Amino acid sequence: MAEIHHFEYGLITPSLSYALSVLGSLLGLTCAVRVREAHSSAQRAWFLMLAAWAIGGTAIWSMHFMAMLGFSVVGQRIRYDVALTAASAIIAVVVVGIGLFIVGMGRPSIVKILFGGLFAGLGVAAMHYTGMAAMRVDADIAYDPTRVTLSVVIAVVAACVALWLVVNVKGVLAIIASALVMGVAVNGMHFTGMSSMSAHLHDQPGDPTGATASNLLVPIILAVILVVIALIYAVMAAPTEDDRAGAAYLDARIADREKDQPEVTPPPNGFTPRPRRTTTSYTPRRR
Repeated sequence: MAEIHHFEYGLITPSLSYALSVLGSLLGLTCAVRVREAHSSAQRAWFLMLAAWAIGGTAIWSMHFMAMLGFSVVGQRIRYDVALTAASAIIAVVVVGIGLFIVGMGRPSIVKILFGGLFAGLGVAAMHYTGMAAMRVDADIAYDPTRVTLSVVIAVVAACVALWLVVNVKGVLAIIASALVMGVAVNGMHFTGMSSMSAHLHDQPGDPTGATASNLLVPIILAVILVVIALIYAVMAAPTEDDRAGAAYLDARIADREKDQPEVTPPPNGFTPRPRRTTTSYTPRRR
C-alpha cells in the first residue's frame, strides 16, 4: 500500500481551505438575511441563488479543491480530470441551491429543514467523492466503508444545521459565529472522507493523464475572486430593512411638511405680478 500525505504543504492548504469555507458561509448567511427581508418572491429567489453560489461554490467546493492540493501519494504524480472536476463544482452549487429553495420559499418548518438538509448533505457527499474520483494517479484507490459512511453522516448533519442557521440566524456576531462553526463542519466532512482513502500502486508504472494542479489553480482562483466580489457587491447594494425603514421615515416627514405648507391662491386675472425692482441712484465720486 502506498504512503499517502494529506498535508503535503503543512498547514497552508488546511488554513486556506478553512478560510474559504468561513468566507463563503459569511456571504451565504448574509444573503439568507436578505432573503428574510425580501418583499417579493423574485427578490427571495435572487438572494437564495446568491446564497447557493456563496455556500455551495465558495464555502464547500472551493474549500474542497484547496484542501485537495495538499493530498499526495508518495512517489506518484497526480492529475485531474477537468470534466469531473467541473461536474463536482456544478453538483455543489445545484444541491445547495435546491436545499436553500426548499427551506427558503414559503413558510419555513423543521420538516423542510430536515428534508432539505438530507438532500443537500447527500449531494455534498456526492460532490466530494466526484471530486476525489477526478484525481488521476497510477494506483488503485480504495475506500474504507466505515469512514465513508461517517463522512456522509457528517455532511447530512452539517447541511441540516446550516439550513437551520439560514432560516434563523440574525445579527453580525451570530453570523460570524455560525460561519466559523460551518467552516469546521465542512472541513471535518472533507478530511473524514479523505482519511477513508487508500492507494495500492500498480505493478507496471505508468503516467496518468489529465490537468495538473497548477493548470487548474489560476482559473479557479480567478473565478473564486470574481464570484466573491460579485457577491459582496450584490449584498452591499441591496437595501436592508433599516434602509427601507429610514427611507419610509424620510418620505413621511416630507409628506407632512408639504401638507403643513399654506396653499398659494392664484391672482384673479390669472397672471402673477412681477416683483418690482428697486433702483439705486448712482452718484459719481469726486476726485
